[in-house]
Amino acid sequence: SASKVVESFVFVLDATNGVDLGTENAWTFMKKEKIGGLLVISKMKRENIDYEKVVADIKNLLSENATMIQFPIGQGPDFKGIVDLLTGKAYTYAGGKRTDIAIPDNIKSKVYSMKKELLESIASSDENLMEKFFEDNLTQEDINNGFLNAVKSGQIYPICFTDSIENIGNDLILDTVTNYFLSPSDIQSRKPITASDKYPEKADSSSPFAGFIFKINVEKHIGDMNFIRIFSGTLKSGVEVFNPEKGISEKVNQMFISLGKERKEIDELTTGMIGVLVKLKGSKTGDTLCDKNLNAKFSPIDFPHANVAMAIVPLTKGDEEKISNGLSKLHEEDPSFYFNFDSEVKQTLIHGLGIIHLEVVIAKLKEKFGVNVSLEKPRIKYRETIKKTASAEGKHKKQSGGRGQFGVCNVRFEPLSRGTGFQFGNEIFGGSIPAKYVPSIEKGIKEALTRGSIAGYQVVDLKATVFDGKYHDVDSSDIAFQIAGSLSTKAAMPLAEPILLEPIVKVEITVPEEYMGDIMGDLNSRRGKILGTEHAGRYQKIRATVPEAEMYHYSSQIRSMTQGRGMFTMEFETYEEVPRDKITRVIDESKKYQEEQENK
Repeated sequence: SASKVVESFVFVLDATNGVDLGTENAWTFMKKEKIGGLLVISKMKRENIDYEKVVADIKNLLSENATMIQFPIGQGPDFKGIVDLLTGKAYTYAGGKRTDIAIPDNIKSKVYSMKKELLESIASSDENLMEKFFEDNLTQEDINNGFLNAVKSGQIYPICFTDSIENIGNDLILDTVTNYFLSPSDIQSRKPITASDKYPEKADSSSPFAGFIFKINVEKHIGDMNFIRIFSGTLKSGVEVFNPEKGISEKVNQMFISLGKERKEIDELTTGMIGVLVKLKGSKTGDTLCDKNLNAKFSPIDFPHANVAMAIVPLTKGDEEKISNGLSKLHEEDPSFYFNFDSEVKQTLIHGLGIIHLEVVIAKLKEKFGVNVSLEKPRIKYRETIKKTASAEGKHKKQSGGRGQFGVCNVRFEPLSRGTGFQFGNEIFGGSIPAKYVPSIEKGIKEALTRGSIAGYQVVDLKATVFDGKYHDVDSSDIAFQIAGSLSTKAAMPLAEPILLEPIVKVEITVPEEYMGDIMGDLNSRRGKILGTEHAGRYQKIRATVPEAEMYHYSSQIRSMTQGRGMFTMEFETYEEVPRDKITRVIDESKKYQEEQENK
C-alpha cells in the first residue's frame, strides 16, 4: 500500500541473502508504480558475504539500471568505510563517527573503474551529457544534475552500502535521499483512473482537493486512524469531502501529522503531505476522498492472495461477538487477511498469507481487544456423489385421527459430470401427482442431499427425476410430499454406488532450482499430481494439483524445506474421489465431529 503514495523508495537488501524470491516480489510492487528509488545493501559486516555477487544479482534479477554510487572499503568483518563515487571522497567510521580519508591505494584502480561506469550510466540518460562524457568534459555540476534527473526518471537505481549496528554509511544514505529524491513540489499530478475534466495536470495547494487513504490503524481510545496522502489541493479541518467509491460524504474533524508514536494536531494538509484523519464514518483503505465536483478515483491497492486458512476458537465462552468485532477492525488495518463464518463446517475461518501472518493477527486480537483464542485445523468440505443410476420409492403415510398425511413419489437418481451440481427433472404424465406437489418433492430431495449416506457430507453432481407417484385428494399435502421426496433419496443412495469426494487445489510453487527435487518428492508424498514446470529466472515454477487435506500447514513446511526462499499460491480446482485407504479416516473424523456437535 505504501507504494501507492510515494514518489521514491529505499529498498533494503540483506548482504547475507542478496536477492531472494521475497525481494523480487517486493520489487515488482515498486516497479508497477513506476517510481524511482535507492537500493541499500545492509549488514555488510556479517561473515561470509560477497557484495559483488549481490550487486550482480541486483542487475540481473531486478534492474540493469541499478548502479553503484558507492564503493565499500572492505566487506564482512573488514568493512570499515565507503568511497562516494559521485564526489570522489572516502570515509571510514569508528564508534559511529565518520572520518575523511584518502582513497586507500589497494582499491584506487577499482574505484576509478566503478566511477567511470557510473559516469557512463549518468551520461546515457541525456544526449548532451553523453557528448561531454566522450569528450571528457563532464563537470561536477553536470554529474550532479544528470544523476538527479536519472534517479527521478528511474534510469538509474543507485546502490549504497551500510552496516547499521556499526552505523557505517547511514548518514550518506540520508544525504542521498535529501539531495536526489523527489520532493512534493517536483512531482506531476498523480493520475486517477477516473475524474472530471477539472483534475489538474500539475497539482499544487490551490488545485481542487484529492487524496488517497492507504492505511488504517485502530487505536482503542481514538478509533480508526486513516492515513491519507494528498495528491492535489488542500484539505482543511471542518470541511466536507466526497468518497466516490462509497458514494458518501465525509466530515473532516480532527487531522494529525504522525511521527512514530507522536501526533501533532493540524488545521490543514496540503499537496504532497501525509496526514491522519480520525472519526470518518465509512471510508476505508484504498478509498479516494476529493471535492465532490472532481469525482476522482485512484487505482485500488492490489493485496496479495491469502493462501492459508485456520479455524479460530475462543478460549472463553461468549467471546464470539468480541472476536468478530476485533477481527473486523484488524481487517481494516490489514486487508490482506479476512475472516468468515462457514455455516457448513460451523467454524469461523481466518485467511492469511501464512501461518506466521495469522499468528500476528491473533496476537493483535489479544493485545488490542483482550480476546484469547486458539487456532485449529479447519474442517475439509468433503462431498458425496453416486456412480450409477438407481430408483426408489418414497412413501409417507400417517393416520392419527382426522386428516392424515399421504404422499408417494418414485424418483430416479443419475450421476452427472464433476462440478455440475444438482439438477431436477419432472417426467410425471397422466396426473399421478398434481403439479403443485412437485416443488415439494424437489425440496425434500434437496434437504436429504445435505447429508450423504457415507459420512454425512453434502451429495452433489446428480440428477433427480420424479417419474411416478400417488396422492390422496384429502390427505396429500406439501409437507407429505416433501417427506416422501426425502425418503426416496435416502432409499436410493445406497443403491447408486455412493462415493466420497475430496476437494483438490491447484498450487503454483516458486523455489530456487536447487530445491526442485525436495519439493517434487514432497508433493508426491502428499498425493500431488505434477502438471508441469517452467523456468522463472533463477527459480523454477511447479504447477500441481494436491488434495486440500494434504496441504495443512504447507506454508510452514515449504519455508522449512527452502530456508524461507520458497513461495506458493493455492486455489480450489475440483473434487475427486477419495482413495479407498483414506475413506475410513474421513468417516471417523465426520462421526467424531457429529458427536461433538450433539454433545454441545
